[in-house]
Amino acid sequence: MKITASLGALALGASLVASAFATPAFAAEGYVGIAMPTKSSARWIDDGNNMVKQFEAAGYKVDLQYAEDDIPNQLAQIENMIVKGVDVLVIAAIDGTTLSNALENAHYADIKIIAYDRLIRDSPYVDYYATFDNFKVGVQQASTIVDGLKERFPDVKPWNVELFGGSPDDNNAYFFYNGAMSVLQPLIDDGSVEIVSGQMGMDKVGTLRWDGAVAQARMDNLLSAHYTDQRVHGVLSPYDGLSIGILSSLKGVGYGSGDLSMPIVSGQDSEVQSVKSMKAGEQYSSIFKDTRELAKVTVQMVEAVLGGAEPPINDTTTYDNGKKVVPSYLLEPVAVTADNWEEVLIGSGYYTEDQIN
Repeated sequence: MKITASLGALALGASLVASAFATPAFAAEGYVGIAMPTKSSARWIDDGNNMVKQFEAAGYKVDLQYAEDDIPNQLAQIENMIVKGVDVLVIAAIDGTTLSNALENAHYADIKIIAYDRLIRDSPYVDYYATFDNFKVGVQQASTIVDGLKERFPDVKPWNVELFGGSPDDNNAYFFYNGAMSVLQPLIDDGSVEIVSGQMGMDKVGTLRWDGAVAQARMDNLLSAHYTDQRVHGVLSPYDGLSIGILSSLKGVGYGSGDLSMPIVSGQDSEVQSVKSMKAGEQYSSIFKDTRELAKVTVQMVEAVLGGAEPPINDTTTYDNGKKVVPSYLLEPVAVTADNWEEVLIGSGYYTEDQIN
């Protein structure tokens, strides 16, 4: 991805948020419950901190809870927030299919429900959804892989690629995978890309709970079973936490040293460790999703809901949760590589140079 295109997309996303939420301010009166999945990923910590900061600055009382990827714990936290009398629930679900009873209770307690970055499924009581264009995330991941393959292995055909998916209980994982396959499938069909293991489809490549150790173990198995006499050129990874595990597996058998070039490995969330990895020439790309902007969208949604207004949305067709199409606001993701990470991530103030160096 070219630097100018990436920065343009970032600016466009920010301008869309600014214009879409240029609505009258309402008096900030309300109690907001925020249910986050885990602190094991830096991005969820950032999400929680950004929302608390912005909600409190707007005058709201906030209850932020992390469930540490324990579904019964998240259910108990949400039920406790309902008992406490929150006015709005902002939920990033661990498993988007397990909250139906809790959300029904919230609905009948007149509590509005906003799904945060992960669609909550099988409930008619999800009022709104704030997220990024998740199909586009997958498109960008696969596009950077193709760009990297052309750059690093220009004389090789077919390119040997392996596929990793996100957690099967996270609706976003399917959007990421389908977006990526919209780019890769034509190349598989014309023989430019070969999936040597033959493992395709979320039922085969999904990684439960986005667990990096699980991804590393699977990569170990792929290498020992299919790559004893040939090389892997690219790996589709949907998240930085998986990418780090995949890269550890690859480095463990010598990739990135001698004449064994590191495969092109994608990622998502532009976490600090992965940005450092890109600088070191290991991970090739990541997708930046500015959680400050997602928090801003969510705060504005809450302000509108509690003020008796309809929150601005820009998508009313994409996210069918099995019971309804949930009105959504989609933000623009930005592809990041070694060529543009500094301008995108440091230039936007998301990270400081000290955090990366």
